Amino acid sequence: MAPLVAMSDDLIPFSPDSGDAPALRRAFGRFGTGVTVVTVKTAQGPLGMTANSFASVSLEPPLVLWSPAISSKRHDSFTSAASFCIHVLGADQEYLAQRFAGQGHDFSGFDWTEDAAGVPTFSGCLARFHCNTYAVHPAGDHSLILGHVQQVALREDGAAGLMFDQGRYGQFTPRDAD
Repeated sequence: MAPLVAMSDDLIPFSPDSGDAPALRRAFGRFGTGVTVVTVKTAQGPLGMTANSFASVSLEPPLVLWSPAISSKRHDSFTSAASFCIHVLGADQEYLAQRFAGQGHDFSGFDWTEDAAGVPTFSGCLARFHCNTYAVHPAGDHSLILGHVQQVALREDGAAGLMFDQGRYGQFTPRDAD
């Protein structure tokens, strides 16, 4: 058994209902996540959105989820879409994350095609999950979108993923194996 290690507990407690939204956002930001860009086909053309709320849900059936803000102008396009594609970004794709964090219609300058359902699909990502919408659930100021994974594409070259932590992009650096 590992020895007990003393840990500092200089946390500052507060109630999430106290109205201190910036502190709550900072607390949520302490959980580093991977970065994705989710795409859909709309009547106006391709649409994308950067999201770090991606998670695997189930292997049988294969389900994933992500969670767009209701206040986003792009929200309704994603919650009403029959299918979408989640792209897991590599550490070298921060430019893609930044573009679709700010706006979602300008695909110029990116290498992309349409999948069989017409959903925009980017090249060079670490993984892609082509999904049919399985369910959409209201969740406070966001919606939870569950996707039934129809097809997966995976890079197996060991490239690092793009990470988001405390409002900053970066990448995970593993420790040397001992």
